Amino acid sequence: MRRRFRLAAAIAFAVVAAVPAAAYLKLGSRVGDRTVTLSWNRFPIRYFVTNRDVDGVTATQFQTAVQRAFNTWHAVPNTQTSSQFVGFTQANPNVGDNATVLGFQNRPDLDRTLAATNFVIDTTTGEIVESDIFFNSAFGWSTADAGSSGRFDVASIAQHEIGHLLGLSHSALGETELRAGGRRVLGSEAVMFPIAFSAGDISDRVLKADDIAGISDIYGNQTFQRQTGSVSGKVTKSGPGVLGAHVVAFNPASGKLVGGFSLSDDGSFVIAGLEPGPQVLRAEPLDDADISSFFDETLTIDTSFQVKFYEKVVVVPRGGGTRNIEIKVQPK
Repeated sequence: MRRRFRLAAAIAFAVVAAVPAAAYLKLGSRVGDRTVTLSWNRFPIRYFVTNRDVDGVTATQFQTAVQRAFNTWHAVPNTQTSSQFVGFTQANPNVGDNATVLGFQNRPDLDRTLAATNFVIDTTTGEIVESDIFFNSAFGWSTADAGSSGRFDVASIAQHEIGHLLGLSHSALGETELRAGGRRVLGSEAVMFPIAFSAGDISDRVLKADDIAGISDIYGNQTFQRQTGSVSGKVTKSGPGVLGAHVVAFNPASGKLVGGFSLSDDGSFVIAGLEPGPQVLRAEPLDDADISSFFDETLTIDTSFQVKFYEKVVVVPRGGGTRNIEIKVQPK
């Protein structure tokens, strides 16, 4: 059985039609009473590019920027992903034609959506069998090395969307401010943060620790598993578990942040891909975000609790996990 769904990168708010598969950044699909992780089982991922120029960007320049973004993900150490550009096509990036296509389409009606990723998946196994990414040419675009004022950077937005294509959901490691027409990003610690930086910014060409941990958790090899560790436990409030708490692990030695979520009614969370050594844990509500950017709208996410740091520094072992951590939050 196959299923289609879509993820969007937005200037303001993004819509996600899937539930992460674990307390992490992975995408998942429900199969009966279980959730299967979405991933590609066969490499290289063969993709086409729509042969369409837009103002400021030719199809060839677009393909070069897209390949740069693919290669950045493929270069993550101890992971196993690859892609192959097959050629240019007249086809649009429309899901359901048995071809993975990336390209421009003019969608002025989607006035807050820069790009969107669509999937066809095997709901029995979680295998991604096709994925298409459209970039909205209603906005101005650039492939300039240093970016271009007033134009969105193809490589940066492609970096985010290809993260979705590979199976990653959104990260909550970022800060925004509300303004007329939506939100503006003040800073983020993940390319997979759901709201884009302002036009002209090229910050998202570089993966952060959260992105690397996420992609490694899906496609990491045995070396990755031996060199990193994990932390797991529960977020509770006056006894019962908290669904949808954002749990962040901070490494004080390296300054790296890796986030996850409690994704079951008992408040269970797991954060993998952590550097061995001391980690500071924090649980916080998603009370300053569009919940639908992270969770299916049918879920009742608890945002009515105070930020809480775990009382002790947690030491994560190399090649193993620290378990049974309980972060007890207080109601607001």
